[in-house]
Amino acid sequence: MLFNMKIMPYKDSSVEQCIDGTHSLLRRLSEKEKEILIQHHAYANYKKGEVLLKEGEIPRGMICLVSGKVKVLKEGVGGREQILRMVKPNGFIGYLTVFADSPFNASAVALEDSTICIFEKDSFLKVIRRNSDLALSLMKALSVELGFSNDRTVSLTQKHIRGRIAESLLVLKDTYGYENDGKTIRVYLSREDLASLSNMTTSNAIRTLSNLASEEIIALEGRKIMILDFHKLEKISELG
Repeated sequence: MLFNMKIMPYKDSSVEQCIDGTHSLLRRLSEKEKEILIQHHAYANYKKGEVLLKEGEIPRGMICLVSGKVKVLKEGVGGREQILRMVKPNGFIGYLTVFADSPFNASAVALEDSTICIFEKDSFLKVIRRNSDLALSLMKALSVELGFSNDRTVSLTQKHIRGRIAESLLVLKDTYGYENDGKTIRVYLSREDLASLSNMTTSNAIRTLSNLASEEIIALEGRKIMILDFHKLEKISELG
């Protein structure tokens, strides 16, 4: 687990991706600020299905996903899981533990083999205090995430099953994009995970996906989901 990770005082490929990656919030830091993070980071690899962080744990600092895909979920009544959000490379996990000084309020699980980099809390906060642009970028990221969570709360409690599934597929497409064919969503979720993301039973998720496939709005191939008619899927999501 994260508690046993060793601090790495050099620039390995993992920290390089998190700091200098195309979509990284950290790439515009000064060389001196980057060096602070490089001197106080650790990394770890996780297999598909392994838990990166459990609810109630306190990691050393801010976690950056280097590669792979991660789901952040919370266990509800009767042990039922609700997926709160999906994380893609260069995305952060652990805002709450860094800024609110509180335990992680959800769990993070690898959807596929993944690598993470963790920036030691005090060092990360030191860089934020030095760099107002980074502070503003993180505030913006937090605000976007909060807005997304608010919208999803309304959708998952007010939309019909069909609208919820459609919205979840659009969220997955927006997060991970398409494969090279331009229609296959670049993440392969189990039907249980898709149901958890959409706040419904697995049987309802399977039935709704089958109906959308029969209408040729999507196509199914195992865990692969292809969007054939984006505009119809978008309309179903909007109508709820």
